[in-house]
Amino acid sequence: MIITDTHSHIYSEEFAEDHNEMMQRAFDSGVKRIFVPSIDSTYTQKMYEMEAQYPENVFLMIGLHPTYVKDNYEAELTFVETELARRKFCAIGEIGIDLFWDKTRLKEQQIAFRRQIQLAKQYKLPINIHCRDAFDEVFEILEEEKSAELWGIFHCFTGNYEQALQAISCNMKLGIGGVVTFKNGKIDQFLQQIDIKNIVLETDAPYLAPIPYRGKRNETAYIINVVQKLSQIYGLPETEIAAITTENSRQVFGI
Repeated sequence: MIITDTHSHIYSEEFAEDHNEMMQRAFDSGVKRIFVPSIDSTYTQKMYEMEAQYPENVFLMIGLHPTYVKDNYEAELTFVETELARRKFCAIGEIGIDLFWDKTRLKEQQIAFRRQIQLAKQYKLPINIHCRDAFDEVFEILEEEKSAELWGIFHCFTGNYEQALQAISCNMKLGIGGVVTFKNGKIDQFLQQIDIKNIVLETDAPYLAPIPYRGKRNETAYIINVVQKLSQIYGLPETEIAAITTENSRQVFGI
């Protein structure tokens, strides 16, 4: 069984003390492919080190996370452009809009989101979308930029059924992680109505640990709990959930 984690911050400071053990636990759980989103330039070297240590298993994205859109966001976007020109990445991400932490940077977040979508089109790469308290704002830009050249993953999807369909209509697959195991997560109530071909697995480690680890540090190995939950929702064996979602990830990333 090969499981794919399409979104894990394995370079996080949360794993500084045990990152080798954390990665081994992931491999032991069946996770063979880990896709790693970027936050900003300060984390890039750590990402490169993880890739060098696990070249067969770790695949890197590049991008500016919306909550890191600060006064220096133009310099950060220039850094993204420079790295894209210098080497290969599997996606542009994570990018998007987050109005949970700070509503004062909406304009700058919109500019950064659109610019990075256009970079994705230029380099023929998928995008990985971060959206928190900003579905309307994210969809406004997605609909304007919508084309056959734009595709990717709606990371940590927590919207409703109608928003799920809208994301899919924009060539996005839904990133499903620990939230699907929460009693108040809500997405488990309609997910069965979504064709599994539109689903990919993720952890967002070290955040959003699934039940029974909720509130603790998340790690990629815990994705097996998401597999188990989707097995219940779709009435399919865990091996089939792993196989289908891994194939879906291949369609997105081309890897």
